[in-house]
Amino acid sequence: MPFAGDDVRFDLMCGPGADGRWRGSIGVRVEADALRRLGLHPSQPSSVVDGPSPPKWWHAAGERYAVTGSRLPRRP
Repeated sequence: MPFAGDDVRFDLMCGPGADGRWRGSIGVRVEADALRRLGLHPSQPSSVVDGPSPPKWWHAAGERYAVTGSRLPRRP
């Protein structure tokens, strides 16, 4: 693994939402110096947005797939 044990931090955040159902999310933090060792830094060209964002349906399909694990139906 490219990171030392103290370079990465995982946080689990959970609690009841507005509707009373429990929600959870995971936060991942990586030390900046650990990313620099891998050649990832703010002055790197790929670290800034260089084009338009994908369309809204693309994001919705990605979120749907992440939640359900389903794919588009196969064409005959």
